[in-house]
Amino acid sequence: MTTVPGVWPVFPRYVDPLRQWRSLAPGRIALVDRARGARESYAVMDSRADRWAALLRKSGVGPGDRVAVVAGNRAEVAHLFFACTRIGAALVPLNWRLAQQELGAILTHARAKVLIGESKFRAALEAFAPHDAERWIDLDLDAPRLLRAVSSGSPDVEVDSEAAALILYTSGSTGLPKGVIIPQRQILYNAVATATAWELGHADIAPVATPFFHTGGWNVFATPLWHRGGTVVLFDQFDPATFIDGLAEERCTVALTVPTQLVMMSAATGWGQALPDLRFFISGGAPCSASLAARVRSRGYTLREGYGLTECGPNCFAISSEESLGKPGKVGRPVPFLEMRLVAEDMSDVGDGEPGELLLRGPQMFGGYLHDPERTADVIAPGGWLRTGDLAMRDEAGLYSICGRRKEMYISGGENVFPGEVESALTAHPDISEVVVVGVPHSLWGEVGCAFVLLKEQARSAGPSGGDIVAFVRQSLAGYKVPRRVVFLNEFPRLGSGKPDRRALALQAPAAEAEEAGV
Repeated sequence: MTTVPGVWPVFPRYVDPLRQWRSLAPGRIALVDRARGARESYAVMDSRADRWAALLRKSGVGPGDRVAVVAGNRAEVAHLFFACTRIGAALVPLNWRLAQQELGAILTHARAKVLIGESKFRAALEAFAPHDAERWIDLDLDAPRLLRAVSSGSPDVEVDSEAAALILYTSGSTGLPKGVIIPQRQILYNAVATATAWELGHADIAPVATPFFHTGGWNVFATPLWHRGGTVVLFDQFDPATFIDGLAEERCTVALTVPTQLVMMSAATGWGQALPDLRFFISGGAPCSASLAARVRSRGYTLREGYGLTECGPNCFAISSEESLGKPGKVGRPVPFLEMRLVAEDMSDVGDGEPGELLLRGPQMFGGYLHDPERTADVIAPGGWLRTGDLAMRDEAGLYSICGRRKEMYISGGENVFPGEVESALTAHPDISEVVVVGVPHSLWGEVGCAFVLLKEQARSAGPSGGDIVAFVRQSLAGYKVPRRVVFLNEFPRLGSGKPDRRALALQAPAAEAEEAGV
């Protein structure tokens, strides 16, 4: 840990906000668990985290150990997070959407000391519990009794800022999931940067419908708001109608959504109802098309677009509501502490208005991939820069926009094509709900686009043809960007995060030249 003589460490350890706000405002509501009707003050939440810390100690968990949990968004998972930081352990939230074998592989890789979960998941995990897991704690059957039997009050363990607070397994579209180490340093600096750049305060109330096995569930609003003394509202699962009602009933002031959720909400009962307390929606996790953003704003809601990734941030940019309206598609400027570069293939810096790979550096960076130094080294460039694999552009005013994944870009007739740009143009079609564009081989042009399309429900029986869609998009895109193939699907294969699985779709893509006649 870097220090300056006589001065606090450059990267201090995580500052436990429950401890802070229990002293300053003990009765303020810290957490609402909608599914269970629970409302916890900072004092109550702090006490329950202490009991979990005591139970984990009694179960043999100590500094450097890992605690796996498989559960929906419920209060106990938040208690466990703070309990782990207090004893120097790391919480490993497991993706309950995965198949049994996928879960087992991750659990084995994580080498968890203790496995905690909801009763409904126990049978799926028992066969894969690693031999060194000392105990299963059932949140529904065991935890209430065990927590009553322990006494809290043990002092917190002094841990280094680089100690892991979370291990989050990515649902990437290539290769096996990676265990991203989220150190206490990253949690703290992301909280400070987000609260500063997004102007969050103690009066803010935010929903968390993104699962806790993703960074968005923890670090987009939950940990920054607890840092500021705000209120976090847990939704066990996302349902568009109940989510909209919950925003109104809980008087939420800021809300994270992914584009798929916005699409679902815009078709739900209650969409367009007044939400006078809501300052803005943040769209993140995937590109938000211009047509979808316009649809949200047309109902009187304010929308900002964000960008981040598990390995850094995850809140990397900030933009005002005024600029987001005047410059759609922009994600803004870097948040505090974070440095950025845009580079070409040879790692030379590119100028304003040119696409380049986004590199990030700062105290919001991850601590590497668990048990995988080789993959960690692959994404760290000289100078300590994180290679995001995302292409971005910066304009003359310093505002950034995201072009898409470097590996998703394809070259058609010698021209670079960014799928995100093509997808944005396609979703402007009034009958299209979602679209994914991938590059496929072509004997003449090298690669051309194949568009996978989900139509809106009302258009599925007598909707547009592939030729209609191609004709529509030709009006707004250069010829080399227009997809040569359109494939209609009833649903997309999706990753655990809810994003379309591009790799799976690419494997489905037929040879474009053999199918062009159909378009």
